[in-house]
Amino acid sequence: QVQLVESGGGLVQAGGYLRVSCGASGFIFREYVMSWYRQTPGKERELVALITGSGGGTSYSDSAKGRFTISRDNAKNTVYLQMNSLKPEDTAMYYCKVEGLLFQWGQGTQVTVSS
Repeated sequence: QVQLVESGGGLVQAGGYLRVSCGASGFIFREYVMSWYRQTPGKERELVALITGSGGGTSYSDSAKGRFTISRDNAKNTVYLQMNSLKPEDTAMYYCKVEGLLFQWGQGTQVTVSS
């Protein structure tokens, strides 16, 4: 059973930083592309960042480029999203996802950026 558990969200002031984490289980973690999405009430989930199984390749949304960094620790079955220079528009529920595998969205972790 694929399971993803997000953590590390919280309240931060604009310009600050935060790192959210996602612990994974139920599959061979290192073989799969992992990603981070975020969602604001009333909007569709938005892809924020993506990382290949080895961690050697990454991709970011335009809004995340230059500010966010996705990384993973395959020994710990964990993917991270380091968010720097946070803006109020980054406020959202953040979710991780395993690409190419049936899964159920986790509970997400709330990130709130105050102005």
